[in-house]
Amino acid sequence: MSEVGKKVEQLTTDLVRTASINGTAGEVRLAEWIYNYLKVIPYFQRHPRDLFMEELAGDPLGRKNVFAMVRGTKGNSKKTVILHGHMDTVGVDDYGELKEYAFDPEGLASALAGVQLSGEVARDLASGDWMFGRGSNDMKSGLAAHLYVLEYLAERADRLSGNVLFTANPVEENQHTGIIEALEVFKRLRQEEGLDFVAAINADYTAPRFPGDDNRYVYLGAVGKLLPSFYIVGKETHVGSCFEGLDPTMIASELVRMIDLNTELCDEAEGEVTLPPTVLKMQDLKTHYTVQTPLAAYLYINYFTHTRSPLAVMQELKSLAREAFSRTLEVLNRRYEQYCVKAGLPFSQLPWEPRVLSFAELYREVRGMAGEAVDRQVEELAQEWLEHRPYDERVLCLKVVEIVHRMHPDRSPVVVVFYAPPYCPHVYVKGASQPEQKLISSLAGIVQSFSERTGQVIKLQKFFPYLSDSSYLMLDEDDETLDALIGNFPKWDTVYPLPVKTIREMNIPAINIGPWGKDAHKMTERVYKPYSFELLPQLILEAATGLLEME
Repeated sequence: MSEVGKKVEQLTTDLVRTASINGTAGEVRLAEWIYNYLKVIPYFQRHPRDLFMEELAGDPLGRKNVFAMVRGTKGNSKKTVILHGHMDTVGVDDYGELKEYAFDPEGLASALAGVQLSGEVARDLASGDWMFGRGSNDMKSGLAAHLYVLEYLAERADRLSGNVLFTANPVEENQHTGIIEALEVFKRLRQEEGLDFVAAINADYTAPRFPGDDNRYVYLGAVGKLLPSFYIVGKETHVGSCFEGLDPTMIASELVRMIDLNTELCDEAEGEVTLPPTVLKMQDLKTHYTVQTPLAAYLYINYFTHTRSPLAVMQELKSLAREAFSRTLEVLNRRYEQYCVKAGLPFSQLPWEPRVLSFAELYREVRGMAGEAVDRQVEELAQEWLEHRPYDERVLCLKVVEIVHRMHPDRSPVVVVFYAPPYCPHVYVKGASQPEQKLISSLAGIVQSFSERTGQVIKLQKFFPYLSDSSYLMLDEDDETLDALIGNFPKWDTVYPLPVKTIREMNIPAINIGPWGKDAHKMTERVYKPYSFELLPQLILEAATGLLEME
């Protein structure tokens, strides 16, 4: 292994050994480790103001973003490339009895040698070409590559045209708070110093896309995510009069059947296709046993996007909800008629009609009748939640919908469609402007040249396929779409106050050049050392400097 590879491997090992599970003080310790590592570099001793940490606002753990900027002195360019990556990892319960080794790559490799592993994992372990451990792939090897590049450039600032701003961020694995708050620093630097952010390079993990896939990937853009939710109100009844009610779980079940893994709902752009929607939760809202049928049910789905807007998805899902409602009524009427024939009873059509509203429509109707009373009740609930946090953000959104619906005089069955957190905007760099066209062309040239020179096949694709911090750097939704999103997102300002206008204002194209590994978030998580420690740092370096030199 080259000296570069040895250094990046050691950095990765040190970062993995510094446990930083999301939601723990380890995130703070890792930020301080990175800060202290950078602090002794001569460049930052000469320029201490270019290395700093900023604590997340109101964070109970005191988690911090780390920032470090190398200012090139070759010319007076204000062009700046951001190198960013997250410090947190998921937990380690999946390691079971090997949990104590999760942050010890060497110890874990020895322990795994005594475990019965699948053929592929066993071969990778025996090869010696893979580092195992929590965070090895997602994404401490990526952070290590960034640190190497930053240190390399810090020693050669006189050869650098433009600037490189490194930032390490906490809270990526759930709320993305670190990168969201880092936006304010980017904005401040642009306003105060006139920096021109040409791109942001994330080093989040990459992986085989299919069995046997040996390609490496660079992504210009990122998949987005919505969490559409459905509050379904039926008509309760006693089980002894079951056809006098409308069971909301029947509608919910039909919705699940129509939506879950439905490939017609995949979002395709430039030949790349998202995974289909996946149901993440479905339940009735009864709290205890009774012989009364459920009054309401609730479900939410994961919905990936490449280009579809929240407005378009809302319209699509309202249509599907209406169809599911209609199909349920058809089944219910058919079964009631069959029962009447068997029991010798007269049959008449059940009285319900499909009724579907977006949350914005429901709120508008109730606000028009109840006035500010509805806002007061919702605000009381939100303040209580902020004080005690007895349940998660998705449940708060549901409870807001319940309050608003309760104040509506129409008690007939209804499906209310709304959004809940998280919302991850998609990033689509489509070449609509001259700077975007130059970026696409330059990155393609850099990747092709690197691939030809090293013999490593690297494919440039449009959308990083996993949820990442890259989603929070660029947004091209118009005001109408943003209004549709926020208006259908109960208590947006409380549960998910995403600075969408700042993201749209900054509009930094997102690139992902990350390590290559397997099994992120599994006990067999591992990173491939020959590529991730040897080639990746050089590719990031060439991409960063090449993009700064774009004409």
